[in-house]
Amino acid sequence: MTIFRARPDGSDPWDGQIAWDGQVRRAALGKAGVIAAADKREGDNRSPAGTWPIRHVLYRPDVYPDGPATALEIRPMAADDGWCDAPGDPAYNRPVGLPYPASAERLWRDDRVYDLVVVLGHNDDPPVPGLGSAIFLHLARDGYPGTEGCVALAREDVEALLAAARPGDAVEIAAG
Repeated sequence: MTIFRARPDGSDPWDGQIAWDGQVRRAALGKAGVIAAADKREGDNRSPAGTWPIRHVLYRPDVYPDGPATALEIRPMAADDGWCDAPGDPAYNRPVGLPYPASAERLWRDDRVYDLVVVLGHNDDPPVPGLGSAIFLHLARDGYPGTEGCVALAREDVEALLAAARPGDAVEIAAG
């Protein structure tokens, strides 16, 4: 089993790195840094510390017509895919179709950061309302600004991670 280890590595709480197989790549973490998973709260802009299994990969078929190169389970995204982030909703921290009656994040985004989404097993078995939703590994924005709690990498680094990943692998988010 490979553990992809992400941790802060700069003066800003979100400036980080991820390492695997002797490689170290730049990463962006939560805008407000990393927090113990038990203290994670919806909307706190923190990445939850812990080791999170890789569940599957979502991808935009208009960008990756054949899907990304990986041994992981892949699922194409549709333009109406969303992820519920409403703690009081029964679909909290689950995929939903849009429009959805409760708050839900759109997965098919114009900013392209969700062209590839590695779904991590944080707060999903079962989801506990309010302890954080939609913790993904995805594409970083230019300049690697902080995320809302996810781990973000350059497109080529996400593609390299996916090429190296196998079923049963996980992403560890460390506090430092």
